[in-house]
Amino acid sequence: MDYYLFLDESGDHGLKNIDINFPVFVLCGIIMSNNDYENLRLSFNQIKQDLWGNGKVIFHSRDIRKCEKELSILLDNDVKATFYKKLNKTINDSNYTVISSIIDKQRYIKKYGKLRNDVYEIALSFIIERAIFFLDSIKEQGKNLYLIIEKRGKKEDAKLKNHINDLLRIGTYYVSPERLHSYNTKIQFVDKRKNENGLQLSDLVAYPIARYCMDKERANPAFEIIKPKIYKRGTRIYGLKIFP
Repeated sequence: MDYYLFLDESGDHGLKNIDINFPVFVLCGIIMSNNDYENLRLSFNQIKQDLWGNGKVIFHSRDIRKCEKELSILLDNDVKATFYKKLNKTINDSNYTVISSIIDKQRYIKKYGKLRNDVYEIALSFIIERAIFFLDSIKEQGKNLYLIIEKRGKKEDAKLKNHINDLLRIGTYYVSPERLHSYNTKIQFVDKRKNENGLQLSDLVAYPIARYCMDKERANPAFEIIKPKIYKRGTRIYGLKIFP
């Protein structure tokens, strides 16, 4: 069985200029089997077909919140209500697991300084580690793991690919390289113009996680929908890693 780990982010992973209103970087992973992904893909495309008449619309969290680009039709309150009803139902009913990593940038700088530029890589290592734990718990043979990441640029993608190759070579603190290789772990970079529904789900989930981590007391209905999907082992939550 093939498993996809779709990865998208919320916030800026840079450390030079921190937005005091959004001082976190969130990397959000959505892990699901290829069968469950096909169901999600069909559900997302049905929403797009129902409201836009085609499946080409890309669900982007910021555009939805701002009602921009193709999402400007959400300025109509009736359309917006229908859209959120359909979208929330799909997000709630689909079978997937959330594995996210949150970097508190102010605490990170205080502990490690501004000169390090490996915030994205650190977050990714935590997520890959927990994805392996998740796959270990599934009792079936022949599992393969594919990391699906949106392209960010030649330099950034090369740096990230090198980091993943290093993980495959030396492992992480808790996961040996042999365990990573046992799932035939591979990486795939996807152009942002490609209508990849798994990445769109990851983008939609990342923002409410960021908001939750910045203010746990603030009303956050979107987070309440995805909360049951966050990866747990027994009573311990592994899918919401906050660092440092």
